[in-house]
Order: sequence, then C-alpha cells, then structure tokens
Amino acid sequence: MIEIDGSYGEGGGQVLRTSLSLAAITGQAISIAGIRAKRKRPGLAAQHLTAVRAAAKICHAQLRGDALGSMKLEFIPGSAVQPGQYTFDVTEAQQGGSAGAMTLVLQTVLLPLALAAAESQVTLKGGTHVPFSPTMTYIEQVYLPMLRRMGVKATAKLRAWGWYPQGGGEMQIKVNGGGTIKGITLLERGNLHQVRGVAVVTELASHIAQRMANRTENLLRQAGLKPAIEALREKGIAPGAGVFLTAEYKNSLTGFGGFGRLRLPAEKVADIACRQLLQFHHTGAPVDEHLADQLLLPATLASGASQYRASEISSHLTTNAAIIERFGLARVTVDEAEKIIAIAPCVSLDNRDA
Repeated sequence: MIEIDGSYGEGGGQVLRTSLSLAAITGQAISIAGIRAKRKRPGLAAQHLTAVRAAAKICHAQLRGDALGSMKLEFIPGSAVQPGQYTFDVTEAQQGGSAGAMTLVLQTVLLPLALAAAESQVTLKGGTHVPFSPTMTYIEQVYLPMLRRMGVKATAKLRAWGWYPQGGGEMQIKVNGGGTIKGITLLERGNLHQVRGVAVVTELASHIAQRMANRTENLLRQAGLKPAIEALREKGIAPGAGVFLTAEYKNSLTGFGGFGRLRLPAEKVADIACRQLLQFHHTGAPVDEHLADQLLLPATLASGASQYRASEISSHLTTNAAIIERFGLARVTVDEAEKIIAIAPCVSLDNRDA
C-alpha cells in the first residue's frame, strides 16, 4: 500500500484526486492521511467525497474513511477500471445538497475511463461554475481539446448551469476509451488566432449579459485583440452571471473567467476576466498556470516524453509532481527559472501492474 501525506506541499485536494486516479489506473492500494490539511476546512468536502466514491465505483474499490470531514482514507481497488454509464451527483454527498465543483470529480475519473477498454457515458451534477475551481466552460473549451491532442477522446455537453452556492448544474461527458495517450511538446504558443467568449446569465435580465459582453469586447479591442463575445441567457435553477473567455493560439489554448456576485456591477465582472486573460497574454507563455498543473497527469500516462513552458510554476503543480513520483510512473523535472516542465514516463502502460 502506498502511503500518501495529504498535508504535503500545497496540502489541498489535488493530492487526493491525483492519488485516486493513479490508484484506479494502476490497481495499487493507497492510504492518505492529513487530507486537505492546509485548508480552512480540512478533510473531505462534498466534491472530494463524491470524487472518492466515483473513483471507487469505476474500479470496485474498498473504502475506509469515506465520510464528510474525514482526513484519512484507504482506497483498495478491486478490479481494473470498468467502462460504463455512470452518474456522479455532488449534491448527494451532504444533507441539504451542495454546489461543490463537479469538474473536480471529472478530473478524478476521466483519465482512468479514457484508458479503459470501451466507451463510457458520465453524467455529472452539482456546481458547474464555482470560484477557485476549473469551470465547465474551461473544461469544454480548453482542457478537453488539449487532451484530445494527446489522444484522450472525450467530449462534454453542458446541460444546465450551476453557480455557487446553489449548484443544480448538469454536464454529460462521453469518453471513448481504449486509447493511447501521447506526449506533448509546447514550448512556443505561436500567434493569437482568436479570442472567443460568453457573457452569460441565468435567472437574471438579458441586458446584464449584454452589458458584460459589451464591456469585454471594448476592453479587449483597446488591448489590440479581436474578440467575439456572445451574450447568453441560459438555463439554471438560481441567479448567476459570469464572463468566460478562451484564447486560441497557433499551438495552445487558454481560458479565464469572472464571476458575478451581489452588488458587483456587470462591467466589473468583465474587467476581472479581461485582466486575467491580458496578464497571461503578455507573458508569452504557451501554457497557463492551471493547465500546466492539469497536463501533468496525462503526460505521466503517455507513451512518450512531454515538455512544456508555463506562465507560472505554482505550488499546486510542484505538489502534484511529487505525488505522481510517489507512484514511480514518471520523472517530473521542473525548471523554475525557465518555467519549463518535463515529464519522462518510466515504463509503458502495458508493462504496469493493474
């Protein structure tokens, strides 16, 4: 059994998610202590508990410690990852429901299912657009397209928007399975091809979305970019608003967003999203800080080496790299001066014990 220190490094939920994914893929039992020890509310929150149970379901794992607030977990896979039709609902993890980010559940089970023998259909319910988590727009527009370049065949369809704190969102994912993951090299991003985005509201007046869209287009044009921003009024169970932008370069993609909240003018929401995108654009890097972290796991599972340059090296990334190396699957080298991450898989998937 591999013992994992959940308080290591950044000490958040990424330690848990990476460990669960790799345990499911390799069949190795894990024990994690100090789960999310460095968070204000440590232990398993609703989205983390849902991720634990989702990972267990796809490989028939035995669990000990799978409860809200638990800081210790044992996860013992009982079979190879099984493709199939699954529904994972974050709202069921705690009494009164939850708007926990379903994207964190998706990132736990996606790669195990992508390496399984056949197609899977996954329905996710909960929060789709939650601060401090990847949004479903980012997953759909940036994360999954970048993974498809690596051979991970998965598509997503947003059915209903779910904002924090009400939730109520739904997403459907199709994962083809049976694929081989390729390494990726991204040292230069090339020219900017386009910036596209949505200014979206649910259960609010349409003019709010239009104001956000107008402000976004004006700011980006002033910066010399040529954006295409769509104002949308979408389906959701509660009021919510946001601006979500995707920048497409010759060799890479990136995405950023701003969330509305009570007494925050629509124009300020646009300002937040635009400021994030422009700050990244001026770095010249091909990979944003968050994608740099998210590419580590697929690069670890690839048949060849990967190398890419990030805008920032986060503690999230260096923590994730250390957890990956605990499983002995890859060597991860981080050049913090040049902001270049190199991943060299140690053995092919075919030779790993399942």
